[in-house]
Amino acid sequence: MADQQKIHPVPDLEAPPETSPSAPLVPLGTSKSDTGNPVEQHPLNSRSHGPSPVKHSTAPKKRRSCCCRCMCWTLSLLLLLIVILGIIVGILFLVFRPKLPKYSIDGLRVTQFDLSSANSSLSASFDVNITARNPNKRIGIYYDGGSHITVWYNETQLCEGALPKFYQGHRNTTVLVLPMTGQVQNGTVLLTALQQQQQMTGNIPLMLRAKQTVRVKLGSLKLMKMKFRIRCRLVVNALSADNAIRISSSSCSFRLRL
Repeated sequence: MADQQKIHPVPDLEAPPETSPSAPLVPLGTSKSDTGNPVEQHPLNSRSHGPSPVKHSTAPKKRRSCCCRCMCWTLSLLLLLIVILGIIVGILFLVFRPKLPKYSIDGLRVTQFDLSSANSSLSASFDVNITARNPNKRIGIYYDGGSHITVWYNETQLCEGALPKFYQGHRNTTVLVLPMTGQVQNGTVLLTALQQQQQMTGNIPLMLRAKQTVRVKLGSLKLMKMKFRIRCRLVVNALSADNAIRISSSSCSFRLRL
C-alpha cells in the first residue's frame, strides 16, 4: 500500500485561467427581435431577391421635347418672315428709289397785326407761301385733311391754319398760299418784346410748325396713312401790317412718323 501512492496534479496558480471560446448568441445574418426569436436579415444586394427595379419617367421628357420643337419652329418662322420682308423692302427700294419731299417758305405777308384797345389783345393775320416738292419718279403723295400749321415767336403762338386736301404727282412742285389767323392775349407785352428784338438785332425770328397726314402711292398701290412733321425756321425784317416783309433766311426740317 505504501508503494502505490496516488499523484494528484497541482494547479499552477500563476497561469491565467482558461476561458472557453464564446460562441455568438445569435447566428450570423440574423437579429434578435423583441420576442426573442431570431429574425433573418437580407442584404440589399442579395442574389435571392435580385436588383430592385428602376422606374423611368418619360412623360416630362416628351413634354420638354415638344416645347423645344415648338419654340424652334416659331423662331424659324419669325426669322423667315423677317428675311422675306427685308427682301421685299430691298426690291421696292431698288425699283422706286424713294426720296423725302422738300418744303420751303418763299413769302410772308402780314394782313393784320393790330392791338385791340378793349382788352389789349393782338389780332394777327398772315398769308404764308409754302412750296412743296415731290422729287420721286414713281411715288405720289396724297395730302389728307386734318393738318395743323402754327406760327410762333419764341413761346407765343401768333396764328394758325391748315393745308388743303390735294394730290401731288410724280416730280411735282406745288405752291400753296395759306391764310392764317390768330389772337394773342396781353398783346402789349408781345409788341414790346418784338420792338426790343428788332432794335437789338434788326430782325425777328419765327418758327412755323406743321402736322400733316399723308398716304403714299407706289404705282397703283396706296399704302397706309402716315404722319409727318415740318419745322421751318425763318427770320424776317419786321412784323407790321401792309408792309413788305422780307425773309432773310429760311430752313425746314422733315420728320416722318408711321
